[in-house]
Amino acid sequence: MNTTHTIQLNPVGWLSQLSQSEIELLAQHNDSDRYQLFRNCSLAVLNSGVEQDDMHALLNANKDFDVRLVRRERGVKIELINPPSHAFVEGKLIQGVHEHVFSVLRDLLYMENKHLSTNQSEFAAGAQCTDMVFDMLRHANALHGNEQVNTIVCWGGHSIPEHEYNYTKKVGYELGLRELNICTGCGPGAMKGPMKGAAIGHAKQRLSPGRYIGITEPSIIAAEPPNAIVNELIIMSDIEKRLEAFVRFAHGIIVFPGGVGTAEELLYLLGIMLHEQNQQQHIPIVLTGPKESADYFVAIDHFIQATLGQKAQNLYTIIIDDPQAVGSYFYKHQTKVEAFRKAIGDSYSFNWSLKISDDFQQPFIPTHASMAQLRLSFDQPTDQLATNLRRAFSGIVAGNIKAQSVADIQEYGPFELHGDDRLAALLDDLLTSFVQQGRMKLPGSTYTPCFKIIPQ
Repeated sequence: MNTTHTIQLNPVGWLSQLSQSEIELLAQHNDSDRYQLFRNCSLAVLNSGVEQDDMHALLNANKDFDVRLVRRERGVKIELINPPSHAFVEGKLIQGVHEHVFSVLRDLLYMENKHLSTNQSEFAAGAQCTDMVFDMLRHANALHGNEQVNTIVCWGGHSIPEHEYNYTKKVGYELGLRELNICTGCGPGAMKGPMKGAAIGHAKQRLSPGRYIGITEPSIIAAEPPNAIVNELIIMSDIEKRLEAFVRFAHGIIVFPGGVGTAEELLYLLGIMLHEQNQQQHIPIVLTGPKESADYFVAIDHFIQATLGQKAQNLYTIIIDDPQAVGSYFYKHQTKVEAFRKAIGDSYSFNWSLKISDDFQQPFIPTHASMAQLRLSFDQPTDQLATNLRRAFSGIVAGNIKAQSVADIQEYGPFELHGDDRLAALLDDLLTSFVQQGRMKLPGSTYTPCFKIIPQ
């Protein structure tokens, strides 16, 4: 006979003190689609530390899991029904997981309600979109403590070999020794390694608490659950707001080896940095990996040069197999970033002056039609080409791991990308190298491409 395991969680942080109207707004979601999303994301954070990238496998293994909100006069409790056993130690929910569950409540229900109630939609752009990103970070208390100009955003693949993972730890260690904090996409691989290394560096410097911030979004968190080091979890409403949060929050950005998701992030960053209003911006950018990964950066650098040009190449520095040099690079640039922000009167904790055009803020919904309609040709401005390339890579990420896109591809076949002969060849070479290097799925998995490139 099956038994039901139920546990109630007391709220943490400011969610422990809510008004009656706020509680009522939360309670209204019990039967909504967003509540189902809340359920799935809660399950994902309860899976924290488990390295897997198959959302369907996670959901199928926990069909009897559910989550409910229990109203109390001064707030809400979260009731978990049949949560996964690995989230507990000696019958008690791990504290970090407890906090992450309430981060899901804060970001997916409370904050979404707040924005909808003020007539702000998820398709907001321009200043309205930036205000939403700021508000999410502020309510997560992420901006407090970011005034020290010491947050390094690290991007890289969740599916990387052991030598690359070890290298990310070494870089994180050097950053930690220099009392720099780490922000990543919160998952495994190159998102976990820098945090793990920095934690050791912080411990040696007696820096407590170190900050290990994970920024994710609902459609990806189940495929990339928070790694065990994350101590601040933030769930943005879509990939575009997630990317904007990264670049406005960062005081420097590292790109480790990765696959299409990492390429998407780099194209987004270079695309906005190429805007004429960002010519004076100072955001140190480093591409780095071990010597065994040098060919990866040659391929990326060649693709950037061939598509976006020398001006884009000049925006970043490539450092191969030298973690100490990476740490020193960002340490030396701290004062330059601070001086730039001070000179223009901008915030140290949130880069308001960075210009991000609407094309980079509007959510791109990958479907067979929208992917096929992407303009992948050289007869357009460079920033628009960067936008379309970013969207192409975003769609491939979705086809690899996001539930709706995976289901669409199973029913209708791979996405089709149509590009002129030269650009199609460049895309095909780069994506083929990612597949051959095993950068599309976790090690041990067999990858079936979710895309086809069709020259025109």
